[in-house]
Amino acid sequence: MSEDNRAFSVEEVESVAVPPRARVTDAGESPSARLERKKDYLEGFLAAQPQGIAAGEPGGALYEAVIAALREIFDPEIPVNIYDLGLIYGVEASVDGDVVITMTLTTPHCPVAESMPGEVELRVGSVPGVRDAEVNLVWDPPWDPARMSDEARLELGML
Repeated sequence: MSEDNRAFSVEEVESVAVPPRARVTDAGESPSARLERKKDYLEGFLAAQPQGIAAGEPGGALYEAVIAALREIFDPEIPVNIYDLGLIYGVEASVDGDVVITMTLTTPHCPVAESMPGEVELRVGSVPGVRDAEVNLVWDPPWDPARMSDEARLELGML
């Protein structure tokens, strides 16, 4: 069939009835009661802690307390904490409260190369539940700006 032989019929109408809206009724529950129920559910969901996580594992109380302590230590030359700066390569916490931090510095010639590991050890050692803190300073792999968190990049105007 060619294009020229096609026929279309057009029907003009005055108006069309609006179809009924689909609705879900809450069995007599008022909108304010439904909102309160949702708030309670969300608060409980957000406050719930994961089950079965040991204190020294990521998400555990001791591990998270150590990370919080690391976020309070700032590089003296860069206004960003050492955790978000990407200087912390690893945090290992045992069930006995022994914590080992593996970290680096921005350069081997950093002015705080001698004092920063000691400060990290003191701060982590002061976290409740930590029995012993050890800091291993490594240079391989070398630090680079790609290790920074998005928050650190935003703070430094790199995003």
